[in-house]
Amino acid sequence: MKNIYSLFLFAVLACFTIQNLDAQNLAKNPSTQPNIEGLAIYPNPVNSQRPIINITSKRSLIKQIEIFDVLGKQVFATVLSGRELNISNLRKGVYILKITENNISESRKLVIR
Repeated sequence: MKNIYSLFLFAVLACFTIQNLDAQNLAKNPSTQPNIEGLAIYPNPVNSQRPIINITSKRSLIKQIEIFDVLGKQVFATVLSGRELNISNLRKGVYILKITENNISESRKLVIR
């Protein structure tokens, strides 16, 4: 009975160890996560006198855009069917831009001067 308990305990610990290693490898290697192919955001930094940024990708599908401040608060959200995004309602500063296209999300830093 003691051998069966030890074998069971060993099997459970082995399963948890394998799952933990897989999670660590995924966190260390984010390139295994799918990216939006050909994603480009320009100009960046953007000038507050011309508050238009272009967001393009290879597939040019409809994109869900979310903009967060450095504290993580969502300050802007929209759906973009073209490529130009007007950000005139945002103040100068650093933001996180989250783009979702075809259920794939990617985040980039956006600087407004």
